[in-house]
Amino acid sequence: MTRIESPGVASAPARSLQGSLGVTAIIFMVVAAASPLTVVGGAAPLGILLGNGAGFPALYAISAVILLFFAVGLAAMTRHVPKPGAFFTYVGYGLGRSTGLAAAWTAMLTYTTIQVSVYGYVGYILSVTVTSLGGPAIAWWIYSLLTVALVGILGYRHIDLSSKVLGVLLVAEVGIVLVLVAAVVFSGGAQGLSLAPFAPENVVSGSPGVGLMFAIAAFIGFEATAIFRDEARDPNRTIPRATYGAVIGIGVFYTLASWALVMAWGPDGVLDAAAENPGTLILRTVAQYLGIVGEVTVNVLLITSMFACVLSFHNVLTRYQHSMAGAGVMPDRLGAVHHRHLSPHASSLVQTITSVVLIAVFAVFQLDPVLQVFTWFAGVATLAIALLMAVTSIAVIVYFARTRQDRRIWNTVIAPALGFVGLILSAALIVVYFPLMVGDVDAEGTPVFGAVSWFLLALVVVFPVFGYLQAVWIRRRRPAAYTKLTDSIA
Repeated sequence: MTRIESPGVASAPARSLQGSLGVTAIIFMVVAAASPLTVVGGAAPLGILLGNGAGFPALYAISAVILLFFAVGLAAMTRHVPKPGAFFTYVGYGLGRSTGLAAAWTAMLTYTTIQVSVYGYVGYILSVTVTSLGGPAIAWWIYSLLTVALVGILGYRHIDLSSKVLGVLLVAEVGIVLVLVAAVVFSGGAQGLSLAPFAPENVVSGSPGVGLMFAIAAFIGFEATAIFRDEARDPNRTIPRATYGAVIGIGVFYTLASWALVMAWGPDGVLDAAAENPGTLILRTVAQYLGIVGEVTVNVLLITSMFACVLSFHNVLTRYQHSMAGAGVMPDRLGAVHHRHLSPHASSLVQTITSVVLIAVFAVFQLDPVLQVFTWFAGVATLAIALLMAVTSIAVIVYFARTRQDRRIWNTVIAPALGFVGLILSAALIVVYFPLMVGDVDAEGTPVFGAVSWFLLALVVVFPVFGYLQAVWIRRRRPAAYTKLTDSIA
């Protein structure tokens, strides 16, 4: 196939990404995607309000255990399949090329929907902040588009620049949350410190399926450590360590932070506090425990946290597109690498345009940026990633059973199997409670699968089906390319 080059792009060598990212840099990249302050300030209040109330913090711990099982198999796969395609590659090696391509498109759905959901939230926060400071009342989607443009500029440039920006923002937001946790602990909270959030009756109260959706959504991005393989300093050591570090770090931090949020208002009062306005719960909490200076600081960092989140997902998406272009399943042009920035610049531009189009569609339909854009599409992303990781767990087991390259039964059978069970059960719960999350209820308030629920759930089916159909087309029209489909990712 003839490769089309463009100015600033070298011919042969410029098809592969390069870099020297270490464990810490990669952890910063993926944890920034998890966006600590966005989760604590945005997702956690919604998990409390729409999910299981005071028992929500326990769901972070449960999610971390499930995903740690998954991470064991993922880490084993990264050692024996030295390619950066992540789900695309691993599922392809384990379950065949067609299933691998279906997984690739499911991953694209996951990262696109979670990214655009946060674009909606950051637009809302910026609009509210500017208005509260006496500025003009400008529509949220204007701010979202400005954010898309800034992310596009950074995504176009070298990955080291993004990692440095993400590192600074991550340290700042983690620091302020830990200060808030300390303030709540030292004050004793509203009703005294307790382990009430972990009591079984609180964990299963309300709508735990919705709560679990928000909890798992907080981890989306940690598995993308493998995406940065070509840009890692020592991938065989760096990627597994970064994967474990990200899961454990995210799990401990979110469990602790959300527990402090519950303690700040008390197990009996946190639900009412969230119901008053989930979007400002973190700001009200900080104002109460850290004063006006803390409130202003968190408001600024909440915005930068969301920016770090969308920048990180932008980087992941552009590299997914780059890998898929290398496999011949996306336009060859997306596989180009900039000669100076060493970034997948063409892929970055396409991802920027995609975000602009989606934000424009949401604006036309006048969707609420928090309760609709953020909540709906975060739900789609979480269900998709849960199913995707479940399939990957099976692929790990099948691959090592067939190749015998790794005989460690815990790493290649037991842990992936436990991860699969946990992920499938989580996906089932999310589906059951999905109508409640998107507001599909009848006149009596009973959740029903209405038009919105079916449309959003259909996306999780349509994308992998498209992948299978594309695989069939490639196999019939380009059999040589199909044979090398998985191996062509480099």
